[in-house]
Amino acid sequence: MDGQLLSETFVELTDTMVADFDVIDFLHVLTDRSVQLLDVSAAGLLLADPRGELRVVAASSEAARLLELFQLQSDQGPCLDCFRAGRPVDSGDLAAAGQRWPRFAPAAQQAGFAAVQALPMRLRDQVIGALNLFRASPGALPPADVRVGQALADVATISLLHERSMRHSDTLNEQLQTAL
Repeated sequence: MDGQLLSETFVELTDTMVADFDVIDFLHVLTDRSVQLLDVSAAGLLLADPRGELRVVAASSEAARLLELFQLQSDQGPCLDCFRAGRPVDSGDLAAAGQRWPRFAPAAQQAGFAAVQALPMRLRDQVIGALNLFRASPGALPPADVRVGQALADVATISLLHERSMRHSDTLNEQLQTAL
């Protein structure tokens, strides 16, 4: 693993204080860097909207984006299970996951993926989304990669929650100034 790229990624994922902060660009950095740093072929990200409904917000490839959309449409898959449980979900062999996800597993295989690891984007009990890591070859993601992937998801979650808090605070300040 490229240590310099990893440290640069952590700095980039914590930099939500800049004036031109763009959430979508930020989330694309998370998916793209996950592919660069981890033993995965693609990454996708589902994030809950203000009503708690999951939305596809970033993907490292078109195949990953379409598979994330398919999960939402079919209401099954590792990202959804991960989000609902707030825990990592993995399948080192999607060929054997047909009973677990009868619609998702064949679609993932057809898209060229043989394994998947979903990691929660959570802070304590608050789960705001899930990061899906897809592999072209079967086999579980190495434990070190799972730890780094979860750390990336955790830092991104904290940054997103911080940005939301700052935006909410700015809105409240504007409302108070208007009221005064």
